[in-house]
Amino acid sequence: MSFPTFSQQRIRETGIKIGVLSPGKLNAITDVAGVKAGHTTLIKEAHIRTGVTAILPHGENIFQEKVPAAIYVGNGFGKLAGSTQVVELGNLESPVILTNTLSVAAGMEAVIDYTLNQKGNEKVQSVNAVVGETNDGYLNDIRGRHIKKEHVLEAIRLAGNGAVAEGNVGAGTGTVCFGFKGGIGTSSRVLPEKAGGYTVGVLVQSNFGGVLQINGVPVGEELGKFFMSDVLPDKADGSCMIVVATDAPLDARNLERLAKRAFMGLAKTGGIASNGSGDYVIAFSTHKGQRIRHQPGNAVHTAEELHNDYLSPLFMAAIEATEEAIINALWAAETMTGKDGHSIQALPKDEVIKILKKYNRIP
Repeated sequence: MSFPTFSQQRIRETGIKIGVLSPGKLNAITDVAGVKAGHTTLIKEAHIRTGVTAILPHGENIFQEKVPAAIYVGNGFGKLAGSTQVVELGNLESPVILTNTLSVAAGMEAVIDYTLNQKGNEKVQSVNAVVGETNDGYLNDIRGRHIKKEHVLEAIRLAGNGAVAEGNVGAGTGTVCFGFKGGIGTSSRVLPEKAGGYTVGVLVQSNFGGVLQINGVPVGEELGKFFMSDVLPDKADGSCMIVVATDAPLDARNLERLAKRAFMGLAKTGGIASNGSGDYVIAFSTHKGQRIRHQPGNAVHTAEELHNDYLSPLFMAAIEATEEAIINALWAAETMTGKDGHSIQALPKDEVIKILKKYNRIP
């Protein structure tokens, strides 16, 4: 197992400001109080380039203290285990695990073990493990199924509330985005107090294609590398997993509406949700007044709920944070060579900065 160190450059370091809302202190999904994120990264020999990313809505027993959740399917060419129960019941009872396509089963096995072994869950006989994926088979020996249960459990164990590593880490280790090296990216937005002061945090596993745009600038076209160009192979498949967290008191219905807006953030980067791209958004609320106890004390569940008329600022926050998370993933990723000698170059940041200056996006 290898834990590489990266420079962790972020797009804001160039002076680029995406959107109009302010990010949280960490500009990460962990700006949402209680949310934890962790990675396990596997870079071994010449052919293993993969990993696991775990997102926990809070640090307590998630099965016993479920959170409201929703899922939006932008394009369903993918595998998101546990999705139907989340849609049916409107809650999340496990960590969210991201990994590669053929390791979803390992993710489920680990989440089941994690949940059954938690104190208070001694009588639990069913667990809805939520595990998503993207296909990292170009750089990684995906058929070797190198992700094991212990790697997933390690990502859960390492999950913390601090800064989140981006780029070639965890589930983003072997991914490709817009023909460049993709990876894990994260961002957040904090609403002004007059709009509720709520926080929205996003984490993405970027592995998709299209025509790259950064803050409205046609970077892919300027670089001459984009879907349907002569330079980039005629393919934009891959997938994108988007996890949205908020501390606003939202139920499953409005979390689904929030998830739909996050998908608009993907579109703003130039993603096209191609035929072979499995693009999913998982959204949840950490608001304590919205938690669902596994063993209800009363037959009627009452919870605080934000009125529909106050949701628009949250929608904008989700769009902005998703857009910036994807760009952060590209900005942090580094050139990688993997299976069969395949090599994917990092986004040429120096050239991109010149393009952004040309369009007057950098002060």
